[in-house]
Amino acid sequence: MPGVGDSGAVGGADPRNATGTADGGDDGVGRARDGAGPAWQRPRQQLVRRLRAAGIRDERVLQALGLLPRHLFVDEALASHAYDDTALPIGHGQTLSQPYTVARMTEVLLAAGDCATVLEIGTGSAFQTAVLASLVRRVYSIERIAALWQRAEARLRDLRLRNVRLRHSDGHLGWPEYAPFDGILMTAAANGVPRLLAEQLAPGGRMVLPLDRGEGQVLLRLTRTRAGFRHEVLEPVTFVPLLGGIA
Repeated sequence: MPGVGDSGAVGGADPRNATGTADGGDDGVGRARDGAGPAWQRPRQQLVRRLRAAGIRDERVLQALGLLPRHLFVDEALASHAYDDTALPIGHGQTLSQPYTVARMTEVLLAAGDCATVLEIGTGSAFQTAVLASLVRRVYSIERIAALWQRAEARLRDLRLRNVRLRHSDGHLGWPEYAPFDGILMTAAANGVPRLLAEQLAPGGRMVLPLDRGEGQVLLRLTRTRAGFRHEVLEPVTFVPLLGGIA
Protein backbone atom coordinates (compact mmCIF):
# COMPACT_ATOMS: atom_id res chain seq x y z
CA MET A 1 0.00 0.00 0.00
CA PRO A 2 1.64 3.29 -1.02
CA GLY A 3 2.33 5.94 1.56
CA VAL A 4 3.84 9.40 1.69
CA GLY A 5 6.55 9.37 -0.96
CA ASP A 6 6.43 5.57 -1.23
CA SER A 7 8.70 4.69 -4.12
CA GLY A 8 7.75 1.02 -4.28
CA ALA A 9 10.32 -1.74 -4.44
CA VAL A 10 13.75 -0.57 -5.59
CA GLY A 11 14.88 -2.34 -8.72
CA GLY A 12 11.98 -4.76 -8.96
CA ALA A 13 9.96 -7.25 -6.93
CA ASP A 14 10.75 -8.52 -3.46
CA PRO A 15 12.97 -11.63 -3.48
CA ARG A 16 11.70 -15.09 -2.59
CA ASN A 17 14.33 -15.60 0.09
CA ALA A 18 17.36 -13.99 1.69
CA THR A 19 19.78 -15.15 -1.00
CA GLY A 20 17.63 -15.50 -4.12
CA THR A 21 16.00 -12.81 -6.21
CA ALA A 22 12.60 -12.64 -7.81
CA ASP A 23 14.17 -12.92 -11.26
CA GLY A 24 16.48 -15.78 -10.36
CA GLY A 25 19.62 -13.62 -10.50
CA ASP A 26 22.51 -13.68 -8.04
CA ASP A 27 22.11 -12.61 -4.43
CA GLY A 28 22.13 -9.07 -3.02
CA VAL A 29 25.75 -9.22 -1.91
CA GLY A 30 26.79 -10.44 -5.34
CA ARG A 31 24.91 -7.64 -7.06
CA ALA A 32 26.45 -5.04 -4.75
CA ARG A 33 29.88 -6.39 -5.63
CA ASP A 34 29.32 -5.20 -9.20
CA GLY A 35 29.96 -1.64 -8.05
CA ALA A 36 33.33 -2.37 -6.44
CA GLY A 37 36.29 -2.88 -8.76
CA PRO A 38 39.59 -4.61 -7.96
CA ALA A 39 41.18 -1.34 -6.79
CA TRP A 40 38.92 -1.40 -3.73
CA GLN A 41 39.43 -5.02 -2.73
CA ARG A 42 42.43 -4.42 -0.49
CA PRO A 43 40.92 -1.55 1.54
CA ARG A 44 37.70 -3.58 1.96
CA GLN A 45 39.69 -6.57 3.24
CA GLN A 46 41.63 -4.33 5.60
CA LEU A 47 38.36 -2.92 6.92
CA VAL A 48 37.03 -6.42 7.60
CA ARG A 49 40.21 -7.28 9.54
CA ARG A 50 39.80 -4.13 11.65
CA LEU A 51 36.15 -4.93 12.34
CA ARG A 52 37.01 -8.48 13.37
CA ALA A 53 39.77 -7.18 15.65
CA ALA A 54 37.28 -4.69 17.15
CA GLY A 55 35.01 -7.54 18.20
CA ILE A 56 32.56 -8.14 15.35
CA ARG A 57 31.97 -11.89 15.29
CA ASP A 58 29.09 -12.51 12.88
CA GLU A 59 30.76 -13.74 9.69
CA ARG A 60 27.63 -12.95 7.65
CA VAL A 61 27.92 -9.30 8.65
CA LEU A 62 31.66 -9.22 7.98
CA GLN A 63 31.13 -10.73 4.54
CA ALA A 64 28.49 -8.14 3.69
CA LEU A 65 30.77 -5.28 4.78
CA GLY A 66 33.61 -6.83 2.81
CA LEU A 67 31.63 -6.95 -0.42
CA LEU A 68 29.58 -3.77 -0.41
CA PRO A 69 31.14 -0.80 -2.25
CA ARG A 70 31.04 1.80 0.54
CA HIS A 71 32.84 4.32 -1.70
CA LEU A 72 29.68 4.57 -3.81
CA PHE A 73 27.68 5.84 -0.81
CA VAL A 74 29.71 9.03 -0.28
CA ASP A 75 30.68 12.01 -2.40
CA GLU A 76 33.56 11.32 -4.77
CA ALA A 77 35.80 13.73 -2.83
CA LEU A 78 35.50 11.45 0.24
CA ALA A 79 35.87 8.15 -1.59
CA SER A 80 39.48 7.69 -0.46
CA HIS A 81 38.23 7.59 3.15
CA ALA A 82 35.31 5.25 2.47
CA TYR A 83 37.00 2.22 4.06
CA ASP A 84 38.33 4.04 7.10
CA ASP A 85 36.47 3.07 10.25
CA THR A 86 34.99 6.52 10.63
CA ALA A 87 31.71 8.38 10.08
CA LEU A 88 31.53 10.55 6.95
CA PRO A 89 29.25 13.50 6.11
CA ILE A 90 26.51 13.00 3.53
CA GLY A 91 24.99 16.49 3.66
CA HIS A 92 21.89 17.92 5.31
CA GLY A 93 23.51 17.59 8.73
CA GLN A 94 23.57 13.79 8.42
CA THR A 95 26.39 11.26 8.43
CA LEU A 96 27.23 7.84 7.10
CA SER A 97 27.84 5.84 10.28
CA GLN A 98 31.28 4.35 10.84
CA PRO A 99 31.55 0.75 9.61
CA TYR A 100 31.95 -0.62 13.16
CA THR A 101 28.64 0.95 14.17
CA VAL A 102 26.86 -0.43 11.11
CA ALA A 103 28.32 -3.88 11.72
CA ARG A 104 27.60 -3.86 15.45
CA MET A 105 23.97 -2.76 15.08
CA THR A 106 23.38 -5.35 12.36
CA GLU A 107 25.02 -8.07 14.44
CA VAL A 108 22.91 -7.19 17.49
CA LEU A 109 19.73 -7.15 15.39
CA LEU A 110 20.40 -10.58 13.91
CA ALA A 111 21.79 -12.23 17.04
CA ALA A 112 18.40 -13.16 18.48
CA GLY A 113 17.45 -15.46 15.59
CA ASP A 114 15.67 -15.37 12.25
CA CYS A 115 14.87 -11.89 10.98
CA ALA A 116 13.03 -11.97 7.66
CA THR A 117 11.57 -8.46 7.56
CA VAL A 118 13.29 -5.33 8.89
CA LEU A 119 12.09 -1.75 9.15
CA GLU A 120 14.88 0.84 9.05
CA ILE A 121 14.27 4.34 10.39
CA GLY A 122 16.65 6.78 8.70
CA THR A 123 17.79 5.61 5.27
CA GLY A 124 20.48 8.30 5.01
CA SER A 125 23.08 7.25 2.43
CA ALA A 126 21.44 3.77 2.24
CA PHE A 127 24.65 1.94 3.22
CA GLN A 128 23.07 0.40 6.31
CA THR A 129 20.04 -0.37 4.13
CA ALA A 130 22.25 -2.24 1.67
CA VAL A 131 23.92 -4.22 4.46
CA LEU A 132 20.52 -5.30 5.76
CA ALA A 133 19.28 -6.12 2.26
CA SER A 134 22.26 -8.46 1.84
CA LEU A 135 21.24 -10.41 4.94
CA VAL A 136 17.44 -10.47 5.29
CA ARG A 137 14.49 -11.17 3.03
CA ARG A 138 12.90 -7.71 2.92
CA VAL A 139 13.91 -4.24 4.09
CA TYR A 140 11.48 -1.33 4.46
CA SER A 141 13.32 1.95 4.98
CA ILE A 142 12.04 5.44 5.82
CA GLU A 143 13.88 8.73 5.24
CA ARG A 144 12.50 12.14 6.23
CA ILE A 145 14.82 14.23 3.98
CA ALA A 146 13.66 14.13 0.35
CA ALA A 147 17.09 14.72 -1.21
CA LEU A 148 18.64 11.81 0.73
CA TRP A 149 15.68 9.56 -0.05
CA GLN A 150 16.04 10.26 -3.79
CA ARG A 151 19.81 9.62 -3.75
CA ALA A 152 19.32 6.43 -1.76
CA GLU A 153 16.75 5.17 -4.24
CA ALA A 154 19.15 5.76 -7.13
CA ARG A 155 22.07 4.03 -5.37
CA LEU A 156 20.08 0.95 -4.46
CA ARG A 157 18.68 0.72 -7.97
CA ASP A 158 22.20 0.95 -9.44
CA LEU A 159 23.27 -1.92 -7.16
CA ARG A 160 20.18 -3.90 -8.20
CA LEU A 161 19.17 -4.64 -4.64
CA ARG A 162 15.64 -5.87 -5.29
CA ASN A 163 14.37 -6.53 -1.79
CA VAL A 164 14.19 -2.94 -0.52
CA ARG A 165 11.20 -0.63 -0.38
CA LEU A 166 11.75 3.06 0.44
CA ARG A 167 9.41 5.73 1.77
CA HIS A 168 9.76 9.49 2.26
CA SER A 169 7.99 10.00 5.57
CA ASP A 170 8.31 10.72 9.29
CA GLY A 171 10.12 7.79 10.85
CA HIS A 172 8.25 8.16 14.14
CA LEU A 173 5.17 6.75 12.40
CA GLY A 174 6.81 3.59 11.17
CA TRP A 175 5.19 1.69 8.31
CA PRO A 176 2.07 0.02 9.72
CA GLU A 177 0.91 -1.27 6.32
CA TYR A 178 3.77 -3.81 6.37
CA ALA A 179 3.86 -4.51 10.11
CA PRO A 180 4.58 -6.57 12.09
CA PHE A 181 8.35 -6.57 11.57
CA ASP A 182 10.85 -9.10 12.87
CA GLY A 183 13.34 -6.30 13.38
CA ILE A 184 13.45 -2.51 13.53
CA LEU A 185 16.72 -0.61 13.30
CA MET A 186 16.97 3.13 13.98
CA THR A 187 19.92 5.19 12.77
CA ALA A 188 19.16 8.32 14.83
CA ALA A 189 18.99 8.83 18.58
CA ALA A 190 15.59 9.08 20.25
CA ASN A 191 14.87 10.54 23.69
CA GLY A 192 12.73 7.49 24.48
CA VAL A 193 11.53 4.35 22.75
CA PRO A 194 8.98 5.46 20.11
CA ARG A 195 5.77 3.68 21.10
CA LEU A 196 4.32 3.53 17.59
CA LEU A 197 7.44 1.72 16.40
CA ALA A 198 7.56 -0.71 19.31
CA GLU A 199 3.96 -1.67 18.60
CA GLN A 200 4.94 -2.62 15.02
CA LEU A 201 7.27 -5.38 16.26
CA ALA A 202 6.17 -8.97 15.81
CA PRO A 203 6.12 -11.20 18.92
CA GLY A 204 9.76 -12.05 19.57
CA GLY A 205 10.82 -9.15 17.32
CA ARG A 206 13.51 -6.71 18.40
CA MET A 207 14.35 -3.08 17.87
CA VAL A 208 17.93 -1.78 17.97
CA LEU A 209 18.21 1.93 18.54
CA PRO A 210 20.46 4.62 19.97
CA LEU A 211 18.80 6.17 23.02
CA ASP A 212 19.67 9.63 24.36
CA ARG A 213 19.60 9.48 28.16
CA GLY A 214 20.67 13.07 28.72
CA GLU A 215 24.16 12.31 30.00
CA GLY A 216 24.95 10.45 26.76
CA GLN A 217 23.67 7.99 24.21
CA VAL A 218 23.55 4.22 24.54
CA LEU A 219 22.73 1.42 22.15
CA LEU A 220 19.56 -0.37 23.24
CA ARG A 221 17.98 -3.63 22.14
CA LEU A 222 14.25 -3.86 22.81
CA THR A 223 12.63 -7.28 22.47
CA ARG A 224 8.89 -7.85 22.35
CA THR A 225 7.85 -10.71 24.66
CA ARG A 226 4.51 -12.17 25.72
CA ALA A 227 4.76 -10.15 28.92
CA GLY A 228 5.68 -6.85 27.26
CA PHE A 229 9.12 -5.54 26.29
CA ARG A 230 12.60 -6.45 27.50
CA HIS A 231 15.34 -3.77 27.41
CA GLU A 232 19.07 -4.44 27.08
CA VAL A 233 21.58 -1.58 27.28
CA LEU A 234 24.63 -2.55 25.21
CA GLU A 235 27.26 0.19 24.83
CA PRO A 236 27.82 3.94 24.39
CA VAL A 237 27.20 5.37 20.91
CA THR A 238 26.97 8.73 19.14
CA PHE A 239 24.24 9.48 16.58
CA VAL A 240 22.43 12.48 15.14
CA PRO A 241 19.08 13.12 16.87
CA LEU A 242 15.84 11.59 15.64
CA LEU A 243 13.70 14.38 14.20
CA GLY A 244 10.03 14.44 13.29
CA GLY A 245 8.28 15.63 10.16
CA ILE A 246 9.62 15.61 6.61
CA ALA A 247 12.03 17.93 4.82
